[in-house]
Amino acid sequence: MTQRRATGALGGVGGVGGVAGVSIEGLSRSRAALLVIDIQDRLLPAMPVDDAARMVRNAVLLIQAADQLGLPIVASQQYPRGLGPTVAAIEAALAAARLVYRFDKLEFSTAAAPPFAALAGALGRDQWVVCGMETHVCVYQTVRDLVARGWAVHVCADAVCSRTPLNWELGLGLLQRAGAIVSSAEACVFDLLGLAGTEEFRALAKVLK
Repeated sequence: MTQRRATGALGGVGGVGGVAGVSIEGLSRSRAALLVIDIQDRLLPAMPVDDAARMVRNAVLLIQAADQLGLPIVASQQYPRGLGPTVAAIEAALAAARLVYRFDKLEFSTAAAPPFAALAGALGRDQWVVCGMETHVCVYQTVRDLVARGWAVHVCADAVCSRTPLNWELGLGLLQRAGAIVSSAEACVFDLLGLAGTEEFRALAKVLK
């Protein structure tokens, strides 16, 4: 059973979405930032193989899109002494991007880590696109804190994962109830692009295939 099939408890088409009847404001390049949460070497092998690969692939897409579109990228590591460094594919994507801000933490919530408070204030962004792991722990607690600050949070269901399908599904449900918009990597990228025919669209079309 893969995490993509465990959608019974979630509302909306395909098991993702927001609260019925609530309008969703579009993502704006001048207001949005990407948050990459704890995609690390020693934690990744505990994830279902296919879901881990999907998460990494879509997180790389989000990093490349954020860089192409000029969004700041914030990346955290949870206790790297125990959970290891950022996985190679994510590390390479971050190294190739501009406007990348990184820090280590012990807090499960990235938003509760002291470096984040100063960084978020300096960036002045009120829309956050989120990817990483685990859905029901660090991602959930981070998103709950971001929403509590009055910020719009888009969580890419295909760029987060948990060790079990049940915790992935429950995590997405918690995210929705916390006020996040549960979306996908492509949905966020196309929302930020806005239209076809631009240089940014042509550049990203190569990785969106």
